[in-house]
Amino acid sequence: MPVMVRKVPESVSTAGVVGGWYISNIGVLLLNKYLLSNYGFKYPIVLTMCHMTACALFSYIVIEWLKAVPRQTLSSRTQFLKIAALSVIFCASVVCGNISLRFLPVSFNQAIGATTPFFTAVFAYLMTIKKESWGTYATLIPVVAGVVIASGGEPSFHLYGFIMCICATAARALKSVLQGILLSSEGEKLNSMNLLLYMAPIAVVVLLPAALFLEPNVLGITVALARKDMGLVGLIAINSTMAYFVNLTNFLVTKHTSALTLQVLGNAKGAVAVVLSILLFRNPVSTMGMIGYSLTVFGVVLYSESKRRNK
Repeated sequence: MPVMVRKVPESVSTAGVVGGWYISNIGVLLLNKYLLSNYGFKYPIVLTMCHMTACALFSYIVIEWLKAVPRQTLSSRTQFLKIAALSVIFCASVVCGNISLRFLPVSFNQAIGATTPFFTAVFAYLMTIKKESWGTYATLIPVVAGVVIASGGEPSFHLYGFIMCICATAARALKSVLQGILLSSEGEKLNSMNLLLYMAPIAVVVLLPAALFLEPNVLGITVALARKDMGLVGLIAINSTMAYFVNLTNFLVTKHTSALTLQVLGNAKGAVAVVLSILLFRNPVSTMGMIGYSLTVFGVVLYSESKRRNK
């Protein structure tokens, strides 16, 4: 008799994808913080380069070997240059984000990161003259006000870490807007998995000289640290693998649900990451800081809803 294979219900597979998305996103964030602040591996550029190397390797395996998504080829040299530009901005956002984690607690880092819609709206207006309704712009007021309040009430405030986190958030928004502009024609559009396949190797090439110049003797120091504790190698390997799965699960969640659902889940993810980081790292928090963060998240929710209604 033929063996009957039961198909996994759609709701179960969607729940699994969302669960994987939460684990990978929160896991890589907390591991970044642990490695950069608590473990003593104070090399955010090299850590980012490890992430990009893993993304390049796994992207190739998933697309070329496992055939998870069809391979999309580049149509021209111009398209390659556009992707290279996006890759540089992507590098900047990740490196600045990792640098900020050396100096800021995860809770404050997430509060600043929640202001991405504000920067996206600003760049969209400056670069495409794309205007939103006044109601949508009004929802950005609590987004910014919340970060101002959280900054004033943050016990572990660090100016350099704050600036790096703002730069990371702005670069992330700029990359999103530029991607829509540069890869807008039908012949140049790439799904996120194929885009990562091309962006990750470029990122490694960009980051290698930056690491050698800005983090001198990092290879020797890393080898010395690994000899003392081989757990470092394992942590970096797990961390880099999870960095790839962040991108993979982003793609899968959007595929199984929608981009709007991903944004809503992202708001909840930030809150979960904040609670877990406080429990794990015992960083001090203030009532004013939590009020500010809550106000920012509330503003982001209002912004998402306003955008949805206008569409």
